[in-house]
Amino acid sequence: MYYVVTGAAGFIGSNLVRALNERGETNIIAVDNLTHADKFKNLAGCEIADYIDKRDFVVQLTSGDFEGVIEAILHEGACSDTMETDGRYMMENNYRYSVALLDYCQEEDVPLLYASSASVYGSGAVFRESRECEAPLNVYAYSKFLFDQVVRRRLHDAQSQIAGFRYFNVYGPNEAHKGRMASVAFHFFNQFRSEKRVRLFQGHEGYADGEQKRDFISVEDVIEVNMHFLERPELSGIFNLGTGSAQSFNDVAAATINACLDAEGQAALTLEEMRSKGMIEYIAFPDALKGKYQSFTQADSVALRGAGYAAPFLTVEEGVARYCKHLLNQ
Repeated sequence: MYYVVTGAAGFIGSNLVRALNERGETNIIAVDNLTHADKFKNLAGCEIADYIDKRDFVVQLTSGDFEGVIEAILHEGACSDTMETDGRYMMENNYRYSVALLDYCQEEDVPLLYASSASVYGSGAVFRESRECEAPLNVYAYSKFLFDQVVRRRLHDAQSQIAGFRYFNVYGPNEAHKGRMASVAFHFFNQFRSEKRVRLFQGHEGYADGEQKRDFISVEDVIEVNMHFLERPELSGIFNLGTGSAQSFNDVAAATINACLDAEGQAALTLEEMRSKGMIEYIAFPDALKGKYQSFTQADSVALRGAGYAAPFLTVEEGVARYCKHLLNQ
């Protein structure tokens, strides 16, 4: 029996493959699109049984090539570029592909764990897994939103587990290939290492400089939640996957800078000290993001905790410090 991980060479997908390996699983089919070949590095340290291109996989799946041999599908593959303007590509790649996997899993009684996104909430102030809270601001968010609606309609009569996770702002190892879509922790780290300063947005929509807040969650916690559900196939639904506690971009910047300073044997600084030393620079809010930007997100964790996930989440200070240590060790 095989575990299938789509988006396996990507950020969260490769961390899931590693987590399965750590649990003794090596019968893993890695599905991805390696048009941008550098992503292979994320899998180089992992053990898999096979690699299949994402286009070939769905054809083989619907042709019956994997009948009776799949234990579960962990579907992480998607175009996550919130600035993508090709709606046809986004809907085919994110929405239709996901529906095809869902159809197969329900027909074959195979658990499906999949990546949704907190972007479905748009600029709303309430982040609860409920239709009235959802208002996507871009076609990426809409593609995730629309698949969630399909899942909702099918949950009542589902033959096997369907668990969707609305990822908030995830950061951690194996995201370098994402370029500008990588986390702010990744960008702040590289900025500080090369320039000894980091750049944040100036105030916008009533927020002071750098005080826009997001629910930043370490990929370590994201993986633990996925494993919790994988080990409990009776759990289905759509769940927020965030810490439940919003922190500012200033907090991320300060945690990053202090992690770098600590590695150099220097004492930690306060945010004000960093500002006075020119370690933090505030730049104009981009016109291209106006009306499409979430200035505040914070997961409502009631449903996730109700599903029995009780472990604490890493704070920005804890998680970013661990991430920076990993980057420095590289």
